[in-house]
Amino acid sequence: MRLLPLLPAALAVLLSSAACSQGQSDETAVATDMPEGKTGKKNKKDKESLENRMIDAAVPGMRRLGTLAGVSESSGLALGPEPGTYYTFGDNGNPPIIYQIDGTGKVIKELNIGAKNKDWESLTRDPQGNYFIGDCGNNNSDRTDLRLLRFKPANPQQIDVIKFTYPDQNEFPPKKKQRNFDCEAIVWVDGKVWLFTKDQQEQASNVYTVPDQPGTHTAKREGSIAIPGRVTEAALSPSGRRLVLLGRGELFILDGSSWADILKAKPRRVDLAGTGQTEGAVFQDENTLLISTEEGGFYEFKLP
Repeated sequence: MRLLPLLPAALAVLLSSAACSQGQSDETAVATDMPEGKTGKKNKKDKESLENRMIDAAVPGMRRLGTLAGVSESSGLALGPEPGTYYTFGDNGNPPIIYQIDGTGKVIKELNIGAKNKDWESLTRDPQGNYFIGDCGNNNSDRTDLRLLRFKPANPQQIDVIKFTYPDQNEFPPKKKQRNFDCEAIVWVDGKVWLFTKDQQEQASNVYTVPDQPGTHTAKREGSIAIPGRVTEAALSPSGRRLVLLGRGELFILDGSSWADILKAKPRRVDLAGTGQTEGAVFQDENTLLISTEEGGFYEFKLP
C-alpha cells in the first residue's frame, strides 16, 4: 500500500481496516457461494462507505451527501427555485442542460437551455430569479467570444446574452505567464456580475465586473486577490459578509462587514484533499457550504 505514507494517520487506519475487512468479506463470499451480482453490489457499497469515511477523517466538517449520478463533470452550483433544490451543469463538451437536484444529488428535473455549452463554468442568480451562466471558461486565454447567459427557469429557451471582453487583454493568447483571463467563478452583487479569474501561475485571482444587462461590454477591472491556487468557483453567503473562492481540492474564505471589505480581506485557506476536483459551490446557510465535484461527489461542508 504505497499510498499509506502520504495519507493522514486517521485515513491510513481506515484504509488498512477496510482492506482487512474486504479480505474477510471476499473469503465469506467464496465459502458460501454467494451469487456474483450480490457480491458486486456489496463490494460497491463497501467501497462507497470507505470513501465517505476517508473523506470525513481527512477533512473535518466535510460530509458526503450523495452522488450526482446523472450529471457529467459538474462545474457550477446554485440554489434552485424551490427550497432544498439546487442547479448544476456539466462543463465544456456537455449538453446545454441545467440539472435540478435535491439534497442528495439526485436529478429531479432538466432544463434545456437555448444556447450552446462552449465552456460553462459557473452559475449564480440575482434576487429577481434571473440565473447567470458563466460561459467564460478560457484555459488558454485565447477566446474572443466570452459571454454570460441570463435566463429564468420558467422559459429556459429564452436567453439574454451578455458579451464581454477584458480591458487589459491585447493578445490571444498572451504569453504563458500572462494567461490570467480564464474565468470559472462568478457571483451577482448589486446589479453586476463579478468575475474571478483562474491564474495558471497560481498567484492571484483578478477581479472584474460586467453589467447584468444584455449587450456587449468591456469588463471593468476591480482589483486582484492574492490566491495561491486556481479558482474554480465563487459563492457568497446569505448575509453577504463571507465569500468563498473554491480551488481544486481547496477553498479560500474571505470575511468582511461589507463587499468592499471582503475584497480587501486576507484569504484563509482550507484543505479539501481527497474530495476530488471541486468545481461547484453554494451556501446552504451562513456557515454551511455545498460542494460538487467533476467526479460526481456532492458534499456538505461546515466552514471553520
